[in-house]
Amino acid sequence: MTIYQDTKAGDIMNQYGLESPRAQEMIAAARAMGPALRSRAERCRIDQRVPDETVAEFHAAGFFKILQPEQWGGYAMDPQVFYSVGLEVAKNCPSSAWILGVIAVHNWQLAVFDDQAAQDVWGEDPTVLISSSYAPVGKVKVVDGGFRLSGRWSFSSGSQHCKWAFLGAVVPTAEAPFDMANYRTFLVPISDYRIVENWDVVGLQGTGSHDIVVDDVFVPEHRTHRSMDGFLCDNPGNVVNSAPLYRLPFMQVFVRAVCTATLGACEGALAAFIEVAQTRQAGPVKMKNDPFARQLAAQVRSSIEEMKLTMIRNFDAMMDCCRTGEEILIEDRVRYRYDSAVVADRCLALSSSMLKAAGSGGIRLDSELLAYHLDILASQAHVANHSTPFAINMGGVMFGEDNVDFAI
Repeated sequence: MTIYQDTKAGDIMNQYGLESPRAQEMIAAARAMGPALRSRAERCRIDQRVPDETVAEFHAAGFFKILQPEQWGGYAMDPQVFYSVGLEVAKNCPSSAWILGVIAVHNWQLAVFDDQAAQDVWGEDPTVLISSSYAPVGKVKVVDGGFRLSGRWSFSSGSQHCKWAFLGAVVPTAEAPFDMANYRTFLVPISDYRIVENWDVVGLQGTGSHDIVVDDVFVPEHRTHRSMDGFLCDNPGNVVNSAPLYRLPFMQVFVRAVCTATLGACEGALAAFIEVAQTRQAGPVKMKNDPFARQLAAQVRSSIEEMKLTMIRNFDAMMDCCRTGEEILIEDRVRYRYDSAVVADRCLALSSSMLKAAGSGGIRLDSELLAYHLDILASQAHVANHSTPFAINMGGVMFGEDNVDFAI
């Protein structure tokens, strides 16, 4: 954790950071939900959606408010708080943590849209939630005052709990029909789209990441957000949401929503591994007395704590820059992006080792260890957790080349 020397910065940290009483209360609340989340985990998988009572409990605990602007009743707290809560949830139900992460982070993104967009969504009810699918698959036509949008997007996690959706598309120009520099997020109300329930997967079943279909609807200019504004940390919403939190690069905030659930799931898998070790025979000795099992447990615990501290350290550094008005260096942003993406790779390797060490009992369908493993495996399929492109970009920057990725 960063130790702030400046009095004003220290006051801000105490109010909005991990050390604040509200942050500690929220983390404790997430931890206390553990038994209930675990008891619902099987139903969550079978129903292919997070139970309504879980979402209601997230609302009651204020989890959706953590990154929401204060003018809408939110807490505008540091991302470290948000993701610490997510880690606690993921230990017991990765699907619940996944939708909490990707839905609640949208309350941050809406704050960087033109303020009229927030008025549209929260004007009557500031608890309304937004789902998303950012793949640039939408078809866009430029018209007076905005755009006509059509398309079908996959993997909109938690969409059944939401009344609006963020959808990705590239705005064509005469010079460039498809240039990712012209990528935008389009904000669409549920009256303008339909959900196609087709989520049939081996892990993270409870996320209910169904398809969303839009058929030629009008989206006003103010309900779009340019990715380049997010990259430059200079967004229309900063006119009214000027707190340091809303000066962070968009992708640095969003990608932690999907790696955090994975990391928490790995911690849940470790707990399941330790439970198995109490009773399983490993040859002539109990597994808990087997030197290999002990060494593996220690390695997994150490790796999890290292990844947690890396995530906190990176946000500490970025928030320091946002509070002082300093630019976050590109080489640092490239590294932070890789640090996030590689979490899924590392967690899958750790989970695989534990599953193998648990023996044949680990592959039974009622195995908690297997359930966590499949959730981690499924999380690796998210493009934000595909580490290879980010490693290549980071290596190129280290070798003196220009950054080629604006999703940092």
